[in-house]
Amino acid sequence: MRLLQVINSLGAGGAETLVANTSIHYKNAGIDVAILVLDPTPTPLHTKLRAHNIPILSINAVGKSIYNPLNILKLRRLLKPFPLVHAHLFPTAYWLALAKLWGHTNIKLLYTEHNTTNRRRKLTVFKLLDRYIYKQFDSIISISDAVDSSLKTHLGAAFHPKITKIYNGVDVAAFTNAQPYTKTALGLAATDVLVIQVASFTAQKDQATAIKALTLVPAHIKLALVGTGPLLQAAQAQVHALNLTARVHFLGVRDDVPQLLKTADVVVLASHYEGLSLSCIEGMASGAPFIASDTPGLGAIVKHHGLVFPDADAEALANHITTLLDNPALYTQTVANCLKRAADFDIHKMIQEHIQLYKRLN
Repeated sequence: MRLLQVINSLGAGGAETLVANTSIHYKNAGIDVAILVLDPTPTPLHTKLRAHNIPILSINAVGKSIYNPLNILKLRRLLKPFPLVHAHLFPTAYWLALAKLWGHTNIKLLYTEHNTTNRRRKLTVFKLLDRYIYKQFDSIISISDAVDSSLKTHLGAAFHPKITKIYNGVDVAAFTNAQPYTKTALGLAATDVLVIQVASFTAQKDQATAIKALTLVPAHIKLALVGTGPLLQAAQAQVHALNLTARVHFLGVRDDVPQLLKTADVVVLASHYEGLSLSCIEGMASGAPFIASDTPGLGAIVKHHGLVFPDADAEALANHITTLLDNPALYTQTVANCLKRAADFDIHKMIQEHIQLYKRLN
């Protein structure tokens, strides 16, 4: 079986990490897999994939913009050797659907829907365009109950037979068994409490609430923010305005997230909405208590296992952090609950379900 996975880039997001990790598992299962990116900017995921001898192709996006429709012409040429193509994210999904429509009718095209919502769904013209584009896919994967429900509502009943729900997964053991750093190795005092969030700096995420919450907890509690993105500078400005420069650490894109999470005392994910967040599962697998926004695609996964707080409510987040630290029994029970929940989303189960779907289409 020959498979091409296509995505905008190999940046620090959850979908990008998923593409990299699944490709490694597919190769181990005997699938001839390659990855095609619109933006070839090198990242730690490139290094990880090359260590596993997985080819990374690139179209070198026209005008250095992944949103240029002329990228369709470049994609068409690179699709020819691959009978099975798996697309991720917008605009990759649009360009691949149109590339298939305009010349590669024999390929089997899949798409994974990674989020419960997006800006296109708020515009009538894009709702109609989405239905036209999604008709070109032979199969569509939804990654959670919330994504499945919202996607079916968005597309309508005619699309339901095409949609298969396969929960996202992570290598739970890699996070549960990771070795922590010492606090001093991260530039902290040994007595500091470390709270960490791993997320891209985009409008979807809510680092602003995590930063604001730090003003409401004792000074020995520090915050580490892993990731990058267009709103990074805004977050840095907020930290400066709140005089938190000594307490908030921006760690950028990292390839040692399991070790960082294992070092943390509390893991948080403040986000306005999710599909099925890999950072959420990784956080629950880390062995630290996990706190998340009670928002679409996130609250339902975490509730009754970790702790949840209302969207953008910094005071509630701060209260959860201090309550966990002041109550050892609650802290320990929350860790146990999170580890049990994370086991429901192990990557090996997801890989088997993906391969079964590929075989049906191939």
